[in-house]
Amino acid sequence: MHTLRSIAERLTHNLVIKRRLPPRFGGIPLFVSTEGGLRYLRLSLERVDPELLRMAMELVEPGDVVWDIGANLGLFTFAAAARAGPNGSVYAIEPDTFLINLLRRSAGLEKAKRARVNPIPVAVSDAAGVSQFHIAKRARAANYLESCGSTQTGGARETQWVVTVTLDWMLEQFPPPNVLKVDVEGAETRVFAGASKVLSRSRPRILCEVFEQNAVEVSRILQSFGYTLFDAALDLSRRQSISRAAYTTVAYPCGLPGARA
Repeated sequence: MHTLRSIAERLTHNLVIKRRLPPRFGGIPLFVSTEGGLRYLRLSLERVDPELLRMAMELVEPGDVVWDIGANLGLFTFAAAARAGPNGSVYAIEPDTFLINLLRRSAGLEKAKRARVNPIPVAVSDAAGVSQFHIAKRARAANYLESCGSTQTGGARETQWVVTVTLDWMLEQFPPPNVLKVDVEGAETRVFAGASKVLSRSRPRILCEVFEQNAVEVSRILQSFGYTLFDAALDLSRRQSISRAAYTTVAYPCGLPGARA
């Protein structure tokens, strides 16, 4: 007998709908899909990922350049675009062909009130090349590069070959970031291993999802470039610096939350 959840999943499989961000982000539109999870059918996008939207409010200022590494459907991408405004720019890095097409569609909607969004179909790693990229069975938010990923994937339904670049390579092609968001399902150590120029020269404010097995190495890399780490799950007023990266880590180059490089 099918559960109500499984019936709902079958009825809404691969459903794409246009939604709007909360009013504090100007209500700008974007396309979402149940491929990212049924949570995107909730009445308000405010409830889909409150922490991510809160961090977009904290980190992004008017005129900022934002690099969103692992953009997925673009919740942070377009929230950041609203915050950065018409004088800013956002680079949405996403290797999944399905998701990159959604990002391109969203980037064509109502451009006047937000920064320009530039979807780029590559993966970020520690070296330029190619890699296998696995599409998770449960939701595309859990997609992962070869040898990465978590137990939340439910296995891989499909494998794609993708081009990989480094953040330092991106620095040669695009304006340097004021804000860097990284959500790459276990590949975060590789991302920062290829980012020495970005970390030492651009000094962006960083939001990063860090898997437990990568916490020590990610902490070492960021701290070696003078970053101070904080647990992003805590409100700004309650934060104290941490020596080991949390699952959702915010890192500032000047040591204090809210400080600017």
